[in-house]
Amino acid sequence: MMEKTDRHFRFFIRQITRHTLLYTEMVTTGAIIHGDRDHLLGFDPVEHPISLQLGGDDPGELHRSVRIAEEYGYDEYNLNVGCPSDRVQYAHFGACLMATPEQVRTLVTAMRDATDKPVTVKHRVGIDGQDSYDELRAFVETVNQASPDRFTVHARIAILSGLSPKENRSVPPLRYEDVYRLKRELPHLQIEINGGIHTLSEVSAHLDHVDGVMIGRAAYDNPWMLREADTQFFGAGEATPQDALPTRDAVVAAMLPYLRDWQERGWHPRAILRHMLGLFAFQPGARKYRRLLSGPMAEDADGAELLLAAVAQIPDRVLVA
Repeated sequence: MMEKTDRHFRFFIRQITRHTLLYTEMVTTGAIIHGDRDHLLGFDPVEHPISLQLGGDDPGELHRSVRIAEEYGYDEYNLNVGCPSDRVQYAHFGACLMATPEQVRTLVTAMRDATDKPVTVKHRVGIDGQDSYDELRAFVETVNQASPDRFTVHARIAILSGLSPKENRSVPPLRYEDVYRLKRELPHLQIEINGGIHTLSEVSAHLDHVDGVMIGRAAYDNPWMLREADTQFFGAGEATPQDALPTRDAVVAAMLPYLRDWQERGWHPRAILRHMLGLFAFQPGARKYRRLLSGPMAEDADGAELLLAAVAQIPDRVLVA
């Protein structure tokens, strides 16, 4: 998610779940080839397993970008064929590529030729004017000729004219049954579902029909929803389950040295603290906590002290639960 799933959020969420696959923000091929690669591609080893999501429409540039990213040690590469924003459409990638499945097949081939790591595709169930189930299946079957490792299907169409990216996440109706049907009719493919998923119980229900589940903004806004993901889906802590469950005070303790380290490198603490606003969602004291972390912040503010002051608004029973 742009401006959300950066390296600081990923480090933070790793204190809650160790085994879920994390995705970067979408990074364009042009940015990788011509920009600050360490800033765009660098990540902490704790973030593994991690997938680099790429945006682009040129096979040569995608191949080159994957080769560059290989030096950083990513576990997977994902091609974005789902973003509906005007800026992305202008550059001719994202969801508009669903209109040209043969081109997407070529792009996936270029990426696969650049790495032996998994290459996956994230797309919608359709776009305006091409939104039937038959067209969805035809798209997947065409792209599958390039042998991607997984299809991640956002269960809404993308309306490319007339809706903002935010509206495209809520206005088109969810079509989970189309994704389920895709898996039933193409059982040899790895199919992952995305869109409107807010709880681990919903994840469990979807896994009765598909191979995987992607959670986006729900996990960003309420990251504690993932606290039992490792034990519930990855078998972590089976002998002593409580040892595998995090506490919020342990998460805070891990973030304090991280904040100090990045401040010493010249980063303002807001760049990190903004990702922690949802840690106490729906808990007593959460409003005061968020107010302290999202309010005015001096240029020389001590991020660790600010975090401790905000956490002091939270009852101890919530911290250690």
